Amino acid sequence: MGTSQIQRPEMAVAGPRRPIPQGHGTARQHGSETDIATRVEGSDWAAVARDLDDHGCAAIRGLLSAAECDAIAAGYAEDALYRSRIDMRRHGFGQGEYKYFRYPLPGPVGALRAALYPHLVPVANRWNAAMGIDVRYPAAHKDYLERCHQSGQLRPTPLLLRYGPGDYNCLHQDLYGEHVFPLQVAILLSEPGRDFTGGEFVMTEQRPRMQSRAEVVTLHQGDAVVFAVSQRPVQGGRGSYRVNLRHGVSRLHAGQRYTLGIIFHDAT
Repeated sequence: MGTSQIQRPEMAVAGPRRPIPQGHGTARQHGSETDIATRVEGSDWAAVARDLDDHGCAAIRGLLSAAECDAIAAGYAEDALYRSRIDMRRHGFGQGEYKYFRYPLPGPVGALRAALYPHLVPVANRWNAAMGIDVRYPAAHKDYLERCHQSGQLRPTPLLLRYGPGDYNCLHQDLYGEHVFPLQVAILLSEPGRDFTGGEFVMTEQRPRMQSRAEVVTLHQGDAVVFAVSQRPVQGGRGSYRVNLRHGVSRLHAGQRYTLGIIFHDAT
């Protein structure tokens, strides 16, 4: 797989455009949302920040339970949850497919998005300062969404991806408009070795006048990887400089792989 310049523009959508950012669900779902928020709060965010600074990505182990993963993956068949479906081969993105959730997001998805964001804001603001970018991000995700929506980025971007044998995801960046939060999260919903083989998360980093560096993050069911959307600062001899990053998924050899993607900016 080469260093494709592919970026993910927003595709045609179905259904209403006006977002309703709140999550929804049954009493049992709300209990799960509370558990998820507690797990997020209990993660070692200092270690996550160090790994992001050092490598551009960081793993959070056991963020979702097996039951939560299975429930989210099972929702792939519920078309009412989604606003659009993308066939990756048709658009030259790779092979496989994914669906963008519509608003209101399912309870666990909305809970993850709201709970993860505040812990990533300090890294995002520090990175922008180091790269000489004036943009700063508010502490609460609802306030950042309001910024996106005022600029016409109204369409939710959390997505569920499904891969089968031979499927893969080309190296790309998830850019959907003027406002781009510089970090995103992917959570593996299937178990390697049991549900599928192959299909590793891959990230590449291109530093000026250097060959691209590849990073493979090994995940198990319920593990999350936090990673840079497109750029991050690296400390050099004359101060910080920007490096460019892309991410993708290697070819699946067998089985089926589901992934939940949490992107914090909405799309035009």
